[in-house]
Amino acid sequence: MMESIKKLRELTGAGMMDVKKALADAGNDEEKAIALLRERGIVKAAKKADREAKEGLVRFVVDGHRAAMVEVNSETDFVARNSDFQALVEQVARAALDAKTNDVEEFKNFPLNYGETVGTAVAAAAGKIGENLVLNRVAYIEAGEGEQVAGYVHSNGKIGVLVQLAGGTEAQAKDVALHVAAERPQYLTRDEVNAEDIEKEREILTNKALNEGKPQQIVEKIVAGQIGKFYEEKVLPEQKFVKDQSLTVAKYLDGAQIKRFVRFEIGA
Repeated sequence: MMESIKKLRELTGAGMMDVKKALADAGNDEEKAIALLRERGIVKAAKKADREAKEGLVRFVVDGHRAAMVEVNSETDFVARNSDFQALVEQVARAALDAKTNDVEEFKNFPLNYGETVGTAVAAAAGKIGENLVLNRVAYIEAGEGEQVAGYVHSNGKIGVLVQLAGGTEAQAKDVALHVAAERPQYLTRDEVNAEDIEKEREILTNKALNEGKPQQIVEKIVAGQIGKFYEEKVLPEQKFVKDQSLTVAKYLDGAQIKRFVRFEIGA
């Protein structure tokens, strides 16, 4: 059996699990297994696997206190606008809600209703559509009692966000998701910022101020203010709220706390 799997993998470029399943379905007949792989689009997809997939779509699904989001890449924007591709991404997003995982490799092996896995469904679609398709990322959030979860996808389908709030309202969660899409925060708290990055930034700003001829005694204050601005630009609760620049995100939330956010952007 292992010898047949190895042989078919070399002949078709398909993955081990795909080959194993095809052999089982074909009663260990190698020729029939190859035919099955071709029918499922896996051989054709494998030949395209070395081509870059930099376009695609992000989709999310919310069901009560649960939400999932996926990013599926294609080679061209033309395919990203294809109805078959859009239907695939929608199907994969709904499967992610059931899979309850943030691990894309684990998600690829998640079984769908008709017997295939998520990974084989994407490979089969690649064969049908004629481009390399890549399931790039998956995210899953399950909110607890008194929490809110919401999603946002930009109109072009290339930026998607999930947000989980403790307290607050669904409308606030949606507003924060829109904000995250627009303002690209990198951190949820200051503690998440790498200390080495801050020290590097402090060193750069200090040298810059000294090179500009600023007196040594005020350089520290200048740098402290600029580091504060760095946090305001990168840390989500400290950013100026996109819908009202007179408020920070934290002030807009008025006591509600952001527990988690996930942001996918095609090409990022």
